[in-house]
Parts: sequence; C-alpha cells; structure tokens
Amino acid sequence: MKVNREMVTRAALKLLNKVGLERLTLRLLGQELKVQAATLYWHFKSKEELIDEMATVALAEGAPQMLPAKLSADWRVWAAAFGTGLRKTLLAYRDGARLVAGTRLTNTEYMRTAEKIGGRLVEQGFTVRRAVILLSTTYNYTLSFTMEEQAVSPRPGERSRHYNVSERNLKLDPKEFPLLRQSGPILFDKFDRRYMEGLELILRGAELQTR
Repeated sequence: MKVNREMVTRAALKLLNKVGLERLTLRLLGQELKVQAATLYWHFKSKEELIDEMATVALAEGAPQMLPAKLSADWRVWAAAFGTGLRKTLLAYRDGARLVAGTRLTNTEYMRTAEKIGGRLVEQGFTVRRAVILLSTTYNYTLSFTMEEQAVSPRPGERSRHYNVSERNLKLDPKEFPLLRQSGPILFDKFDRRYMEGLELILRGAELQTR
C-alpha cells in the first residue's frame, strides 16, 4: 500500500482516539496502515514530527469553530468564541490537549484564524500587546483546563478510576481540609460550567483594562 503524508496523519489521528497519546507509535501506526514502520519514517523522522503535523491538522480543521456566529459581534464574543471553540477542538480527540501542547505548527492555516481574531480585538480598541496577552491567556487556560478534563474523562462518557470524589474525601480529614472536601464536585464534575466561569474571569479582567 502506497501512503502519503496526509494519509499517515489522518490515520494517526484516528489511532489516537483508540489508544491515546502514550501508546501511539510509528510501529503501531504502521500495523494499522499495513505498511512497515520504515515506510512511515520516509514521511516523518520521529514521533515528535508526526505529532506536530497531527496538532497542526487538528487546529486547522477546528479553527472555524473559534469564530463567532456573527462577525459583527463585540470583542467579548470573539474572545469567548476563541476559547470555547479551541476547547471543542481539543475535546474532539483523545488526549487532544496533550497533543497540541508544546507542538510546532507546520503550516499557517490555524494562524489565519488567530490573526483574524486578534485583528478584531485591535479594531475594538485593544493595543496589539493587550490583544496578544488576552488571546494567549485564553489559549493557555483552555489548554491546561482541557488537559485536566481529559485526565478525568479520557473519552466522552468514560471516567478514570483515579478521580473518585468519595474516595478522595476519605483521605481528607474534615477538620483539616473542610474546603478541599467541598472542592471535589467543583473540580471533577460539570466541566462545561467551570470552564465558562473561568473564562468569564479572564474576560472581566480584560474588560477592566479597556476602560
């Protein structure tokens, strides 16, 4: 079977959802594609290079979700759409946040969307520096939040046995850790709600700087 770079990347993203980032290897990918691992090294010299390409494709295809439905909306809607769209993109893949973290993009497709969002903020009165700080803060918050979220729920409807709130509370003395005992349901359940509450704090902080 003759494969090309795009075929390998798409197969790798599909395999990622099956086995997760740790178990994803070029050897296992070769088995999925029914080719020798040496064939894959013709397209990607290492797993790291493959991951860069996978992350690039994932972000590029998810980029339209990061734009608001109404392009005439104000900066808060644009910034919120960026965050929620990015989280949705990361959640589309098992270990999606870990996949993207620290990778180097191989093309500028996703960057075009980031440029458009940043441009809208500048049009609305942000300096370039403040626009960059807001978007990078939102990006970093979303990435780290989703990474923790996917540790608790590796796949939709699946919960890791390591995140049992009741078992966690048994290890916390109620007199010494009254707040931490109450934090479990907040930290490890209802991620949609907690994400939006955190994003709102970021947007409020940005709003104070625009006054």
